Parts: sequence; structure tokens; C-alpha cells
Amino acid sequence: MAELMKGKRGLVMGVANDRSIAWGIAQALHAEGAELAFTYQGEAFGKRVEPLAATLGATLMVDADVMNDDSLDAAFDRLKTEWGGIDFLIHAIAYSDKTELTGRFINTTRGNFSNSLCISCFSFIDVARRASALMPEGGSLVTLTYQGSNRVTPFYNVMGVAKAALESSVRYLANDLGPEKIRVNAISPGPMKTLAGAAIGGARRTFRHTEANAPMRANATLEAIGGTAVYLCSDYGACTTGEIIIVDNGFHVLGMPQPDHL
Repeated sequence: MAELMKGKRGLVMGVANDRSIAWGIAQALHAEGAELAFTYQGEAFGKRVEPLAATLGATLMVDADVMNDDSLDAAFDRLKTEWGGIDFLIHAIAYSDKTELTGRFINTTRGNFSNSLCISCFSFIDVARRASALMPEGGSLVTLTYQGSNRVTPFYNVMGVAKAALESSVRYLANDLGPEKIRVNAISPGPMKTLAGAAIGGARRTFRHTEANAPMRANATLEAIGGTAVYLCSDYGACTTGEIIIVDNGFHVLGMPQPDHL
């Protein structure tokens, strides 16, 4: 490896297991020399994340609930105490009630709409404010989105609205933080076999459909997504901000399925 991230430290939020997109990103950053810290929410997730973090030599883990200001304040205070500052942050946090990721979008409830937007979008704004205070020399903030933000995707429902808001937030944050040399971007992978992805109705069919029709006839890999994150967090990404980078083997360029699948 080229050690593109040597001497850089960052926080990874959202690892659930070894199939998480956040985990693929963490592996890629570590392979390029980055020192990592991880968040987890509650003891159960902590027990899942700790052995994974250990394989990357990470010893700094902080409990963080994005719906609790005191919890986030404590997490970032710990980072400041332990490290002084950070160079990058990976935000891979989203949530919606699984029962509302089937059926029709029109049946979205007020409570789940508010909850989904708060966890999936506002949490990035909230952590960006705290993380930017720990980046006096500049840095990189990266979140994760999906094409359901701008194209109707069956059963994605309220998450599509949340991701649209998240992508807009990326652009506004990029403008706010640019003078501080902090870059803000999002990666938009194609369908992935993750814990979060499995909650969406028809996930397996969606995965098979994109694999069969994408120009490269494959779905995205954790390695490719991780490599994209390395670019965004490394000095090679110094002039890239406000972008939504799509990593889906070209599926997003299609106007209809391939002839064999019409």
C-alpha cells in the first residue's frame, strides 16, 4: 500500500458487523496507515465492534447515541482528550422502522418520518459541528447515501427522503466548512448485502437486478467503496468537496434494464 493515510487519525461511526460498509471503509483506511477510533451504541453493539476494532489495532472506542446530545458531547470530548484532534470522520448511520420499508411511501407515519430524518440526516450535521471543532488544520467528513434519494426505489420509502436531505446537507456543510479547509462529501454505493440493506423490502431482488443490469454486471464491493473513502480522506481529495460519488458499477446511468432483462 502507498500509506496515503499515514499520520492521520479519524473516527468511524456506524460499524455493525464485518459486512458493514463502514467496516469496509475502516479496513481500507487502516491499510493505508490511518489510526482509527470507533463509536458504538450500547453494550450489545460494543461487544460486536470491539473485536473488529482490535484487528485493526484500534483501542479507542466511544459510546455514542446520535439522538442524545450529552452522549455525543461526551464522545467528542473523549476524542479531544485522547487525541487532541482528528483528520477525518466517517458517518455511516441511518435508521427507519423496518415495517415502513415495505408497502407504500404514502403510509409513512409522522413519528417514523421525524425519527428517520433525525437519525439519518440531522445526525450528520450534528457530528459535523462537533468534528469540525477538532479539525483546526482542516479535514474530511464523509457520509453514505443511496440513489433512492433522487430516483424512486421500491420500498426505500422515507429513507429516500432522508437521503435526499442528507445529500443537500452535504452541499451546505461543504460551503460552510470550506473556509476552514474541511471537505464534506458522500459516497453512494449500489445495493449491498448489509444488515441495514436487509431491512428494506425486496432487498434480495434489488441486489440481483442491479448485478444483472449494471454496465459492469456486478454490484459494488466493500473494497471499492473503501478505496473511494481513502481518496476522499487523503490529500488526493484536497480539492473535492460537496460531491456525491456514486460507486455502483454504472447502474445509475441506465434508462432501462439490459435487453435480456426487459
